[in-house]
Amino acid sequence: MQHFDTIIIGGGPAGLEAAARLSKFDKHVLIIEKDPALGGKLLLWDKLFPDFASSEELLHQLIENIKNDNVKVSLNTGIKEIENEGGLWNIIDNHNNKYSAKALLLATGFDVFDASRKEEYGYRIYPNVITSVDLEKILSGEVSHAEPKKVVFIQCVGSRDEKVGNHFCSKNCCICAVKQAIEVKEMYPNSEVYCFYMDLRMFGESYEELYRKAQQDYGITFIRGRVSEVSPTYHGQVQIKAEDTLLSRPIRLTADLVVLMVGMEASEGTVEIGKKLQIGGNYDYFKSKNQHLADNLTYLDGIFVAGTSKRQMSIPETMKDAAAAALEINNYLN
Repeated sequence: MQHFDTIIIGGGPAGLEAAARLSKFDKHVLIIEKDPALGGKLLLWDKLFPDFASSEELLHQLIENIKNDNVKVSLNTGIKEIENEGGLWNIIDNHNNKYSAKALLLATGFDVFDASRKEEYGYRIYPNVITSVDLEKILSGEVSHAEPKKVVFIQCVGSRDEKVGNHFCSKNCCICAVKQAIEVKEMYPNSEVYCFYMDLRMFGESYEELYRKAQQDYGITFIRGRVSEVSPTYHGQVQIKAEDTLLSRPIRLTADLVVLMVGMEASEGTVEIGKKLQIGGNYDYFKSKNQHLADNLTYLDGIFVAGTSKRQMSIPETMKDAAAAALEINNYLN
């Protein structure tokens, strides 16, 4: 049995930031990550909104911050058992290694909504219907794509949607679409870019300015409308049927590329641990003790939560929440 001050489950931005902060408090930390690399969903993105910062550089800095004797990392590691015994949390991983710690931080993050659940959009059926995650690979140059003449973004795929049971807003898709639409125009200057939205929620710093820039400097067209169907055309394009909800009239638009702005859901690991420890809340995210006063605590002594394992957050919000969790844990251990 190896003992640590804190075990962090999840090696994404929240887990890495919390580990770095706890190590500065001279606490011994173990990060358990199920994937073969650190970074979580940060690995899916090339540039970040709203300043087009490099996700690779951010991840590099986060990893550099945990390179010290106080932090140990275990990759490719799942959780078999979690139990409390005598005030310590004992964990057995999928390699049958045993660990214990007084504090356990759950930073298991989110999963990207599976767009194939929205059959009317034709994801995985029509090759020119992709998701915002797929588009990042094109924008980064990892995947090549023929130059499109007309690109259509569809917002709120898997968010604010009664049909799939997700009533919540994923918070990040609106500004992400603006960022990606600008990047598409920079990569393909002669293309026409349209963005269908329910309503645009530009709540963050510089979000509204970027939205204005997209329209004024890049000529991107934003249409408040609901897309009902995407279907193939004889010439290999796709046709979008929608309703312009401002003008109350139907629209048909033919496009070479459709980008579905997929939302966030509780990750598989979040759901599994939430059920095991009985700390699951709305939509299977972890439920904190008090969203206003004790948002990193749970009703279980020694169990803390951080980042998008609780709800939808941007990366800056996640980093601040992880820092707050580290402070709570340090106070708890002292």
